[in-house]
Amino acid sequence: MDRRIGFIGLGIMGRPMARNLVTAGSDLIVHSRSPGPVDDVVAAGARRAGSPEEVAASSDVVILMLPDTPDVEAVLFGPSGVVTGIAEGRLVIDMSSIEPLAARRFAERIGDVGAEMLDAPVSGGEKGAIDGTLSIMIGGSAAAVELAMPIFEILGGNIVHVGPSGAGQICKACNQLVVGATIEAVAEALALAERCGVDPVMVRQALLGGFASSRVLEVHGQRMLDRDFEPGFRARLHLKDAGIVIETGSEVGQPLPSFAPVAEQFRRLVGGGGGDLDHSALFTLIAGRDAEGVSPPVAPGASPP
Repeated sequence: MDRRIGFIGLGIMGRPMARNLVTAGSDLIVHSRSPGPVDDVVAAGARRAGSPEEVAASSDVVILMLPDTPDVEAVLFGPSGVVTGIAEGRLVIDMSSIEPLAARRFAERIGDVGAEMLDAPVSGGEKGAIDGTLSIMIGGSAAAVELAMPIFEILGGNIVHVGPSGAGQICKACNQLVVGATIEAVAEALALAERCGVDPVMVRQALLGGFASSRVLEVHGQRMLDRDFEPGFRARLHLKDAGIVIETGSEVGQPLPSFAPVAEQFRRLVGGGGGDLDHSALFTLIAGRDAEGVSPPVAPGASPP
């Protein structure tokens, strides 16, 4: 790939994504608030930039992978931001999960300086970022998507152009609704099995063979059994996304009656000190365990704790 790519935001997701671009031979320049991840990606073959402005001035395509809407706005339009360095005809790809209406506003402002913007949030967690198998949900023009497709093909496996600007973020909100609600359902099911004295390991194995099967049951169900809540996707970020889901539903007048209790569960988990645990740690609330304490898994045939 002969285009120069800038990457801003090297967190749990951004760092492996950036490394995959370097591995694929991309000419990559990176910037992030924390120096450690920057050092790591530079050691792999990227170049370092001192600001988002410098990234934009040195790149044909700028990728953002940031925590929240205000972070994206600051990086794009704040002092030494992307907009001060970007040239006409360049492309910005925001792969963060942010408010859909904000994504549309940001795209308009980027368009005002002669550049173009895609919103392209992802699903798949840290493992998907490492493996390059992310699901990528894209909003923006077909021409910009075609231009960005070689980049998306390095980072993801399931790549869908959902619709115009903002559509990718709407799709991500739908994704987080389904994932959050399913984590809650899996947590309740495994906790119920334990409380009834039935081995949850075997319950999960049985459920994986029927209509209850899901990626959440497969991956996060195992996390719950192992009491392993090292973050692949932090609970505080899912709480942020839950807020986007609820707010978006409110803005368009769409009731979301089953998701409101799930959003409250994320609020409880984060409020209780579990914000930096994996979002599957909702199980700690359902099973009556402290979010900071992780009990050993129940051995097959053993009584629940």
